[in-house]
Amino acid sequence: MKNIVFFFIPFLLFSCSESKSKAEQVNDLYKSDLVILQKDITQLQHLVEDGATQKQLQDQFLKAHQSYKRVESISEYYFPAVSKAVNGPAIDEYEDEDGKTVPPAGLQVIEEFFFPVYDKNTKKEILKEIGILNANLYRLEMISKNNELTDSSVFDAMRLQVFRIITLGITGFDSPIALNSLTEATISLEAIEKQLAIYVENEQTPTVLKIINEGKNYLHKNSKFNEFDRAYFITKYLNPLSKAIYETQLALKIPFFKESRGLKATTQTLFDKNAFDAEAFSGFPDYKTTKEKIELGKLLFNDPVLSGNNTRSCASCHYADKAFTDGLEKAVSLDGKKMIKRNTPTLSNIAFQRSFFYDSRVNYLEDQAVAVITNENEMHGSLEKSASDLKKSKKYAANFEKAFPNKDITAFSIKNALASYIRSLSNYDSKFDGYMRGEEKFNLDEIAGFNLFAGKAKCATCHFIPLTNGTVPPNFDRSESEVLGVPGKNKMIDGDLGKFDLTHAEVNRYSFKTPTIRNIALTAPYMHNGVFKTLEEVIDFYDAGGGQGLGFNLPNQTLPGDKLNLTPLEKKQLIAFMKTLTDKKY
Repeated sequence: MKNIVFFFIPFLLFSCSESKSKAEQVNDLYKSDLVILQKDITQLQHLVEDGATQKQLQDQFLKAHQSYKRVESISEYYFPAVSKAVNGPAIDEYEDEDGKTVPPAGLQVIEEFFFPVYDKNTKKEILKEIGILNANLYRLEMISKNNELTDSSVFDAMRLQVFRIITLGITGFDSPIALNSLTEATISLEAIEKQLAIYVENEQTPTVLKIINEGKNYLHKNSKFNEFDRAYFITKYLNPLSKAIYETQLALKIPFFKESRGLKATTQTLFDKNAFDAEAFSGFPDYKTTKEKIELGKLLFNDPVLSGNNTRSCASCHYADKAFTDGLEKAVSLDGKKMIKRNTPTLSNIAFQRSFFYDSRVNYLEDQAVAVITNENEMHGSLEKSASDLKKSKKYAANFEKAFPNKDITAFSIKNALASYIRSLSNYDSKFDGYMRGEEKFNLDEIAGFNLFAGKAKCATCHFIPLTNGTVPPNFDRSESEVLGVPGKNKMIDGDLGKFDLTHAEVNRYSFKTPTIRNIALTAPYMHNGVFKTLEEVIDFYDAGGGQGLGFNLPNQTLPGDKLNLTPLEKKQLIAFMKTLTDKKY
């Protein structure tokens, strides 16, 4: 009788599994991994309470963080707010909607207690943070209980996880002190592998599983963070993997999402020529860019008719041959008597952002255009007056009719045309893009420079790949500001308070939006105040640890204050890479 019982148990288990959909099986896998994560955090708590050694605590923390990587793709996809509380950056964050500063919580906060050394005097603080983490994991468990996955979502989440490995994983973004990123990338690949295994048989789609295994082997053999060849790993394994996941989804006839997103739901790799949708960053149907709007916007951009005294156009401060900057520390005011408050930013490749101006005061390019035109020191114009003047021009009347059929010339049509033209300036066709697409070759210095940018030099933890601005991957739904501690000409911290002037939140004192560094070889001088004339000066500033490294009392600095210890050769290699970000048209 016992033999009969044991014969039926595996049969029943198999039948139960087979009766569930593929998405349900992935959900079960996620929930079981979430239980393991909770147990690992509980064990960490016990070790702290029992006075364990530094080595025991560090090992258990790393184990717990790796457990998070197993649930990350589903957790981040369905529950981004809770996931951020579990594994968000360890810095205070100001919430614009609520008007309050939120302290950080989660694994990255706890990491700072254990690495590089553990101070037993922080035991009470650690236990408090672990308590907060446990509460957020319980929240995650509760909201996961009735959540239903779909096949489309699972495949979408898998590709986004590959993009997360590229942008936040191997760059060290979410393991900033322990630098356990490469091991965690292996765990992330294993998690994708287990999800794929539910959908495919080895003989059906050997390519995608083979790529994962080869990628894991490469990570095992190349485990040193500062020596890791990210350029090779991305082009040899991660780009082919995201493409193979896409092709597997096609083969299984699982539909793709059709909604408008910053990073298109149908993109095969993060570096596809049309991976990003500028329209999705604008957010309003009426803002939709057309060829006719672009042509009209270009005319308006170069015409002084929009300024109050008809002497200055947008092009007066944004020169096309300088990637739409002006080469000055700060532009001269309209009356010629003083300088404008901040450096003139590039307009090239800025469409893929969620906020504009150094202080992030507007969210759409249309509003940026209005703010510049109406600023008394910049153009001192009026869109309403300009609309009235433009109606008198037969040339403009004809162009507006093409761009906005059967509509009157208005303030909206002017700003929308200008924004449409500026959106058209965002097309990634640099040598870097060609390299990532397999169309160009890098020399040894350029490869080394990219690996420094995305590794030891920590550039890519703020200037996220591939946009190289502060728009956070892989969802690209918000743009970050940073406190760097930029000096003024007097070698003291620059007096411009940045975003603080808008929010009056201490966390934003000296905070400025992270700009794109596309075409950076053409956009000197650098920083919001134009204080650095060369890329060498910029790199020296970061190498020193920013404002804190220069001796400024800046407790809210978001840039790590420790020295990078870059060698003269490494600095040259970084610049060699940054020059590959120049668009081919230049």
